[in-house]
Amino acid sequence: MRILAIDMGTGTQDILVFDSSGAIENSVKLVMPSATKIAEGKIRRATQAKRSVYLTGVIQGGGPCHWALEDHLKAGGVAYATAEAARTFDDDLTRVEAIGVRIVSDEEGEALVDVDRIELRDLDLGAIRAALSAFDVAVDFDGLALGCLDHGNSPPDYSDRLFRFDHLRRVVSKENDLCAFACLPDELPDYLTRARTMLSGVDVDVPTVFLDTGPAAALGALQDPQVADAEEQLVLNLGNMHALAFHLRDTHIHSLYEHHTGEMTTEQIEDFTERLIAGTLAHEEVFDSKGHGVFYAESEANGAKPFLAVTGPQRGRLRGSRLDPYFATPHGDMMISGCFGLVRAYASRYPEQAEEIEAALAG
Repeated sequence: MRILAIDMGTGTQDILVFDSSGAIENSVKLVMPSATKIAEGKIRRATQAKRSVYLTGVIQGGGPCHWALEDHLKAGGVAYATAEAARTFDDDLTRVEAIGVRIVSDEEGEALVDVDRIELRDLDLGAIRAALSAFDVAVDFDGLALGCLDHGNSPPDYSDRLFRFDHLRRVVSKENDLCAFACLPDELPDYLTRARTMLSGVDVDVPTVFLDTGPAAALGALQDPQVADAEEQLVLNLGNMHALAFHLRDTHIHSLYEHHTGEMTTEQIEDFTERLIAGTLAHEEVFDSKGHGVFYAESEANGAKPFLAVTGPQRGRLRGSRLDPYFATPHGDMMISGCFGLVRAYASRYPEQAEEIEAALAG
């Protein structure tokens, strides 16, 4: 069984070709620039060349490409965008227009001359197939496992940070398990517009599952034997943009907090993590410091000291920390943690294939 897992982050898109017929350590892997980093580079090159940009495509992850667009406009550059592409920067198009982006129809956009056309999209299966084919890797798959972080389309005047955290809290309250975040395409809520757009880019008829990048990283870290052997775990994923901590008993969630990695000092990461374990970290404190929030799925902390594991590309922030974390390396590769988690989530949603997948993950 071959599953293509794609974990779309802020800095990188991590790609795994999972093949149950061989050792998972020999799986084909790619760590490539994320969609937003690719778009950022194109926008910044247009700014340097003093050229206008025309953004087409669909909703994708923001961050770097959003900052590049703002810099382009501040430098006196001109930017056009279709309505769908513009929602990458804000679901409220009046806010996108307010920063200077000119919203145009497809027909108006195609009539533009002397502009750099930049297509926005998180999922580019064509590019992945081309890369794999260049190394004689087959591009037929039995399933797809896709992940990204989606803030969701929040109502007017409602914090998108809080709206995302409401979603996390809602999922855990309904079914307390990391795998509960795994969705089949027809199960995704309408408000998860980025995730739905990502899945709309699938051009093959194979079983597909979607999982948020935070739970995916935690599910991946749990495949490190030292993490899995602990009775309780605190898995902290320090991504390039988001920090998400889960206090777990295997895949059961005691509590969690989410913040922005760049908004936290190392001391804050240590303090928030310690107090999450103790049950004394307040939701308002995290939110008011530009984070998302805290949720205690259990009414009281049980006093146990969990095994603390860290993963993610910013894990170096905790090197030498008083937390003394274990640096999780599932199947020998930290950067593909999310992909391993995606594969495990796929198995949870397609039980008829689970035995084969789980056996391969177990080695």
